[in-house]
Amino acid sequence: MSKRTSKASEKRSRAKSSTNAGPIAFCVALIIIALGAIQLISTFHIYAMNLAQLESLKKQESSLTAQKHDLENDISRWDDKAYVIAQARERLGFVFEGETPIKVEHPEAVTGKNTDPDDAPASKTTTQTTLPWYSELAYSLREADKEKSATHGESAQEPEQTSGESAQPTQPSQDIEGTAQ
Repeated sequence: MSKRTSKASEKRSRAKSSTNAGPIAFCVALIIIALGAIQLISTFHIYAMNLAQLESLKKQESSLTAQKHDLENDISRWDDKAYVIAQARERLGFVFEGETPIKVEHPEAVTGKNTDPDDAPASKTTTQTTLPWYSELAYSLREADKEKSATHGESAQEPEQTSGESAQPTQPSQDIEGTAQ
């Protein structure tokens, strides 16, 4: 009978352990699957970032290759003596012996076009002349004073001052020796 009771108690203990181990094993399996998914997602993220970096490096390589090709062309052009002479004449104004150099000071008067590339965009966008900073400061101060006097009920008309005049009375200037002029 002892064998029978021991067999029955083993069956009961197996039944209890299998029913208790089910939810624990399920939770452990879920944790393992979650960790595996996180690892898989991070691997794909790194792969996508590496692909993007590879594409940007390929674009950079192609632009650098084109730049290298342009620089090699420039080097080969500067190896040509005729190109060097033409550049010396154009950029530096060199002339050969016996030639008379003529320089047109205002080529836009002859051609009607502005030859200075720096002035072309500025002249099209704005036609207003820029005052020196001190003149702009004096102008803005006068305008601010006019607005204050108009809001306080004082007369809004004040005598116009030029940018060189100051609001304080002037004293005679003195030279180095200290004599009045």
